[in-house]
Order: sequence, then C-alpha cells, then structure tokens
Amino acid sequence: MDNKETIQALVARSRKAQAILEGYTQQQLDAMVRAMAKVIYDNAEPLAKMAVEETCMGVYEHKIAKNKGKSRIIWNALKGQKTVGVLRELKEEGLVEIAKPMGVVCAVLPCTNPIVTPMCNAMFAVKSANTIIVAPHPRALRCTARIKELFDAEFEKLGCPKDVFLTLEDSSVEMTQMLMSACDIVVATGGGAMVKSAYSSGKPSFGVGPGNVQGIYDTDIDIAVAVPKAVGSRTFDNGIICSGDQTIIAPKGTYRQIIAEFVKKGAYYTEDPVEIEAWRKAIFPGGVMNKYLVGQGVDKLAAAANVTVPEGTKLIIVKAEKAGAADLLSKEKMCPFMSAYAYDTWEEAVEIAKQNLLCEGAGHSVSIQSNNREHLVYAGLHLPVSRVLVNQSCATMNGGAFANSLSPTTTLGCGSWGNNSISENLSYKHFYNTQRIAFEKPSWRQPTDEEIWSE
Repeated sequence: MDNKETIQALVARSRKAQAILEGYTQQQLDAMVRAMAKVIYDNAEPLAKMAVEETCMGVYEHKIAKNKGKSRIIWNALKGQKTVGVLRELKEEGLVEIAKPMGVVCAVLPCTNPIVTPMCNAMFAVKSANTIIVAPHPRALRCTARIKELFDAEFEKLGCPKDVFLTLEDSSVEMTQMLMSACDIVVATGGGAMVKSAYSSGKPSFGVGPGNVQGIYDTDIDIAVAVPKAVGSRTFDNGIICSGDQTIIAPKGTYRQIIAEFVKKGAYYTEDPVEIEAWRKAIFPGGVMNKYLVGQGVDKLAAAANVTVPEGTKLIIVKAEKAGAADLLSKEKMCPFMSAYAYDTWEEAVEIAKQNLLCEGAGHSVSIQSNNREHLVYAGLHLPVSRVLVNQSCATMNGGAFANSLSPTTTLGCGSWGNNSISENLSYKHFYNTQRIAFEKPSWRQPTDEEIWSE
C-alpha cells in the first residue's frame, strides 16, 4: 500500500472500533480508562527504564515517579465524571446538555514524555468514547509499541476492541501530516513546527507552546522552604519538563542568601563573564537549544562547556547579563540549568519575567514564591501566562496536583500568546462535543425597552 492507503486503512480500523465504543455505557468506558492507568502504574519501572534507554534522556527514578504519579492523579480526576449521554439538565434555563464523542483522535507525541503523554491522551479520548491513533516520535517507537501491547492486553480482558489504541509505525513528517488530516481531532505535543502543522491540518486541534517558566521570589518568603521546591522543579527528569523553573528572579536584598541556599542544595553558581559565555555557547550554539543536551545531566553540560564543576553538582546557575532577547540565557533551557536576576522592586521583577516570556514561552506559566496577595495579583495582571503557580514545585504540580485545582494533564495550553487554541490544561472535557436541547424557559419574559437601555 502507498502512504495514503496505509493511513486510510489505519483510520478505518479506528473508526470501526469507535463505532463500538459509541454504544458503551459510562461504566464500560470507565473500566477501560481505569485499566489503562493501572497498567502504566503497575509497569512504571520497566517503562521508565525503556524510556531512558530509548530516548537517551531524563532520569530513571524520576520517570518512575512520573509514570506512577500521572496515572494515579489522572484516573482519580476522571473517575465519576460524566461524559456519556445527558450531562446535566438546567430546568430554569430550559437546557439539556448531551455529550457526543468526536470520533478518531490523532495524537502527535514528543520523545520527552514517551509514556505518560500517550497514556494521558488515550485516557481522555476513551473516557468520551473516542478511539485514538498516536504518531510517536522516532526516538520513542519501542515505548509506544510496548504501551500498545499493555493496553491491548487490558482491552482483551474487558472484551473491548483492540483497535481502540493504534500507532503509526512510520511517523515521518509526511505520514503524520496525512494522519492529522484524516482524523477528527488532533492533539499535538511537541515542537512548534509540529503544532503549527496540526493547526494547518484542517481539523480541530489542540497544541501547546514552548515553556520558559519564570521563577520569581518575594521578600517575605522562607528561603529554606522555597529553594528546594525550585531545585526539584528544575532538576526533575534532567529538566525536560516544560513546567520546570527556568530562572531565579530574586530581590537584591536577599539575592545572596537565596543563591547560597541553592548552592547548599547542590547547585553550582558563577558570575564569571568568560565562563558564562562558555555556558551560553554550549547550550545555545547558533542561538538555538543544543539538542544533544536536552534532558542530559550536569556532567554532559559541563563537558560541552569545558567547565569544571564540583562532583555531585545537580544544577548549574549563572548570573544573566540582561533580560529578554538581549541574552540567550533568557530562553528555555531543557536541562538542569538556570539563569539568575536581581531586582529592586516587585514591578521590576515582573518586568524581567515578562521580557523573558516575550522572548520565549509567552502563554505558559510563571512560578512565584510569595505570601503577598497584592504582589501575586499584580503579577497575574501583568504577565502573559495561562498559569501562575504559587509556592509549589512547578515541574511536578503545574500539570495538576492533589494540592491544587489545575486539571491533571500532560498537555498545557498557552492561549493566544503561545498560538494555542486553549489557555488551560487539556482535559477530558476537550474530547467530546456538547449538544444542547433548548426549550422555552418556563418563566421567561422580554424586558421592556426602558429596562434594556437603562444604565
């Protein structure tokens, strides 16, 4: 078969399975979704090992935590949620809302999260009686194939069609684009070019923008409590999480104390201009992130920059010269590396963060350590981000946590700032159509012209 015939055959199989799911009850769908989460949870260790070995990035122990954590929290958020039939009846408004599946979902996957991203997208799809075809990254084909094996075995136990979860074996750019155009909805998690391609597919699409989470520290914080959260956020899975803190924007009065705490927790810090330039060239050769350093540890970063760092160093921190486009270190660094800035006023701190976000990462998130509500609201009003995470570890909590009310997910929308269609965490609610049956409102009346035009 040629490429077009291959895609047509794959989608036809998926549509046949989706027609069966469309007749399932909520309980049947939920049993499938639970099984998908539980099998990832139960196989967290071997899947983490496979992900590290195949992608050559990240940290084994952190991937275990990610596999267990995401499967646990996403299923917990999904169970009990209504996605089939009548969602709600609003008698006073004369409305009945009914959920309808979208059909076949195409999910384009990154190599940075080769286990939990396909799991998450598939759980959201099946929750609403859709089927899914995933286009894996070429560096994660084995991981995706193993997930399919695990899911298929669970589906067989439940008497469900195995074609609910299908994979594109040839995930070339051409084949992926053809798949996106052939399915009913597209979820693209990856580079900007792929997200743009998804939006050009002619199908409803959800994409994500790049991360460049700005970390701002207020004057009223407990430094010993705040710093470990940022260290954990930046070093988790060797920095490949889009929600990991990228910067330290600290008040001049406590800047040295904050940096000292980072060093105490395993960071290496420098203000040497010559050394900083070496780091800059190593991480951003030609002005773009060095793909060979994505998800790599400090030892490989130091070797690339030809800089000697103390044994056991977890994180590199350098004093940035300027904010925004004037310094490459203001951009997203997908490795355990941070840039630091000192500010005089809170307004200046927010402006530094804003300039960095406008350079890269607008629409994503900011991580703030503060107990000053006025400052937090000011930051929210002035920063072009979809999420302001307060006093938490951003990498592991920005995508939803038991401690906050953000929707658990692996895909974080960045709104119009990031050229995305949503400015919230992608959830199961984005995977069904809502039909509305509209009756006359029982107690309606038309207001008078005087009432309408009154001020």
